[in-house]
Amino acid sequence: MACVAVTWAHPESTYTDKWDNINVDEILESNRLLKGYVDCLLGKGRCTPDGKALKETLPDALEHECVKCTGKQKSGADKVIRHLVNKRPDLWKELAVKYDPDNIYQARYKDKIDAVKGSA
Repeated sequence: MACVAVTWAHPESTYTDKWDNINVDEILESNRLLKGYVDCLLGKGRCTPDGKALKETLPDALEHECVKCTGKQKSGADKVIRHLVNKRPDLWKELAVKYDPDNIYQARYKDKIDAVKGSA
């Protein structure tokens, strides 16, 4: 889950910055909003337009180490990862099972994940 940022893939060199100004803190502080995004990503619930964009972009961002992410998207992704790893490991695990069933990305990003553990 190295790049859980609201992004949308375009053929340009970066994902669109259309969603760069989404208040990630507001989403993380609201169980309802966070659960909505997670349910969307897991295919368990309806997706908002930005949730749908994230769901479509996340596999590419994971595979290519978020190389097309804008600076704000990388920052938002880091914040989301830190929150999920430290405060919502249940959701982190569900997302990992869905998006990393073979533990490829968990292994690839192990140092980054370990670095955020305990730093909320």
